Amino acid sequence: MSLAAQPESGEPWRAQVAQGVKDSLGVGIGIFPLGVALGILVVQAGLPLWVAPALSIVIFAGSVELLLVSMLAAGAPLLTIAVTVFAVNFRHVFYALSFPLSRVKPGLPRAYSVYALIDEAYATYVLMPARQLTSARILSGQVMMQLYWVGGGLIGLAIARALPAPIEGFEFALAATFTVMTVDAVRSKRQVPSALLAALAAAVAIAAFPGNTMLAALVIFAALLAVRYAVEARLNRESPGPETTEGAPE
Repeated sequence: MSLAAQPESGEPWRAQVAQGVKDSLGVGIGIFPLGVALGILVVQAGLPLWVAPALSIVIFAGSVELLLVSMLAAGAPLLTIAVTVFAVNFRHVFYALSFPLSRVKPGLPRAYSVYALIDEAYATYVLMPARQLTSARILSGQVMMQLYWVGGGLIGLAIARALPAPIEGFEFALAATFTVMTVDAVRSKRQVPSALLAALAAAVAIAAFPGNTMLAALVIFAALLAVRYAVEARLNRESPGPETTEGAPE
């Protein structure tokens, strides 16, 4: 093997790829069933079969794809779809600040790594010691994660096509997914105010903008979060420091 083909760890390229595949197995258990759900939802929503692999390849954003299926089926306006995708996926901008992209080769490999930077890939590699990471390991792990998603979607299409009738209530899988995410977030008391603000935004949007609830709720929620951040920042600046004990009685 040439020197250029050797990864920084000194291990053979194939060993690094195998390690990346191994890294992906744990998260694949969760990714694959969601991919199956995506395929079934596409069929039950009456959308063309190519929508499932197209979303998984072009967008590859997990929960956003499940959300897009319902929005496409409902004929949501393009602006609403664009704002929704931006709002849900905006956290990925911050992922790139701490993800070990410097370990991935520049050019197409690094571009793919940015594109495939899903929550599971971030959680897998961000805390791993840098000396253990190579371009081949990270990329192979990310490729496998996308294959779990695409493969699950194709199997979901086959399952839905083979069923004699649609599964009643299966569309609730999307609501259940976001409900679980919300419950996980509010387990930390720090996130309870954000959950309450989200509920308030949804209530106002339903009452005031019944024709465009999703877009209105996202805009209102973003505004409320900005106000909360400004208030908390001001309170932190104005809060007095720890009381000095100078001159206090023994």
